[in-house]
Amino acid sequence: MSRIGKKPVEFAADIKVSSNGDILTFAKGKNSVDLDTKGNVDFKIDGNVLTFAAKSEEKAHRAFWGTYRALAANVVTGLTTGYSKQLEINGVGYRAAVKGKVLNLQLGHSHDINFDLVDGLEAKVEKNVITLSSHDKQLLGSAAAKIRSFRPPEPYKGKGVKYMEEHIVRKAGKTAKK
Repeated sequence: MSRIGKKPVEFAADIKVSSNGDILTFAKGKNSVDLDTKGNVDFKIDGNVLTFAAKSEEKAHRAFWGTYRALAANVVTGLTTGYSKQLEINGVGYRAAVKGKVLNLQLGHSHDINFDLVDGLEAKVEKNVITLSSHDKQLLGSAAAKIRSFRPPEPYKGKGVKYMEEHIVRKAGKTAKK
């Protein structure tokens, strides 16, 4: 039995939840998210409560039961409060700026890196901290990982782009011979 799958997903009255076959659609204001269950789980919308059930006692269906419940809960949380991630830039001459729907990064390469912000993703830059926010948890995580991959932090001086809560294990450099 899935402990997570048994919990119902409660959502606010301003979120509209509808189903079309195996696809759940969550909408609030101008934001709309589709969750395709691909026929792996049964679901029931009862007022402001969404409940999931395993399609059968098959192992794959029981596994998808908790997964789709968690994905639905993430969509509801994203539409009500939203998600955000902070990236910190460390290094002399490393800069970031937002120009419209483009995040401009200067990370010590021979050229600037222009990262296009897709719909549903917003960025703010204050000093050396980039704050990304979105209603879609998966979109936010993949964008943050892509930005970090442009210049991952190195272990000697800690230069690069890192998550705010990330800890970089430092290494000792070379020592002089006497």
